[in-house]
Amino acid sequence: MAGTSQVAPHGRPDPATEAFLAHRNLLFTVAYEMLGSAADAEDVLQETWLRWAGVDLDQVRDQRAYLVRITTRQALGRLRALGRRKESYVGPWLPEPLLTAPDVAEDVELADSVSMAMLLVLETLGPTERAVFVLREVFGLAYDEIAEAVGKTPAAVRQIAHRARAHVAARRPRGAVSPAQTRGVLEAFRRAVETGDLRGLLDLLAPDVVLLGDGGGVKQAVLRPVVGADKVGRLMTAGLERVADALSLRPAQVNGCPALVVLLDGEIDTVVAVRVDDGLISGLYAVRNPEKLSHMAREIVLCR
Repeated sequence: MAGTSQVAPHGRPDPATEAFLAHRNLLFTVAYEMLGSAADAEDVLQETWLRWAGVDLDQVRDQRAYLVRITTRQALGRLRALGRRKESYVGPWLPEPLLTAPDVAEDVELADSVSMAMLLVLETLGPTERAVFVLREVFGLAYDEIAEAVGKTPAAVRQIAHRARAHVAARRPRGAVSPAQTRGVLEAFRRAVETGDLRGLLDLLAPDVVLLGDGGGVKQAVLRPVVGADKVGRLMTAGLERVADALSLRPAQVNGCPALVVLLDGEIDTVVAVRVDDGLISGLYAVRNPEKLSHMAREIVLCR
């Protein structure tokens, strides 16, 4: 990142750079959870650095909190702009999938918070509600710290947090599903797809399963949600039959959860994440927009 390569005379990074780099993964995670876009999160980190580089460190009591505050403010501004961009987006907008390091899955709460299903729930919150929920529920910040970050009073933040928790609780997956269970469902799903077993595929889908596809107007994808096991199963089977000779599916750890990468002639074409409820797939999220697949090339480190 530009601006983070300053070196003090003794050969070590200067204090501002050292502090920023020490918290960089945390700041990226905050920005990504607020935005659902790795590209926008990277831009927010660049803006955060530019502001941090001009801060008098002698006046900063808690560098981590100060950096999180800058990042949150920058992400809030970008979140509002992103909302305007989504209004003209072609078809459903899905979060940008990340190939995540194995240790993300070991932090169950973090993995849940960055899962595709949860990020879609967070999309239903307003910008300030989303910021408050992420900072409080995921990162455990105190109400007064959050108040400084979002420009509200601590009392107002408490009220916003209460509303956001209730909103998310009503929409999040109904029960905790272990990674092993999800992997088992995905493995059965992969076998059904690769063998063209429509009956086997239908047996894995919840009656009210929802398929969302994100092609961004660049790649062909469903332009509106497809609902119902029969419709989803037949649509997927018909689509996959056309590319059967070039198709292969590879398991991957995406956003802290088991997922599948669809390759055509060895190149990444689609990332498929799932939501599992009661042992059945209730949500299928297929990201095909090439601009959103660049972070599948290397593992991303997320942390709290």
